[in-house]
Amino acid sequence: MLLFYDYLFYLLIFSGLWSFISKRKHLLSTLLSLEFIVLSLFFYVFFIFVFYFELYFLMYFLTFGVCEGALGLGILVSMIRSHGNDYFTSFNMLQC
Repeated sequence: MLLFYDYLFYLLIFSGLWSFISKRKHLLSTLLSLEFIVLSLFFYVFFIFVFYFELYFLMYFLTFGVCEGALGLGILVSMIRSHGNDYFTSFNMLQC
């Protein structure tokens, strides 16, 4: 049963990485693919910890995942306010 979850985890991670690599024009699409990777990691860690450990670590993992998402949305809003869009080509670190 755990082998099925391993294959499912690999499929989810590689599809998230593929979308992260292929959709790198917009910041929002890269942030969504990163959240998909974090969600697939959460599912895998959940299935591992249900069988072997307690589930306290999952609360820490979810807390860091939410903080990462909030920071990403903050960067997205700041970039849209300053540049007008979320294209990486219009964003230059030297202009700040």
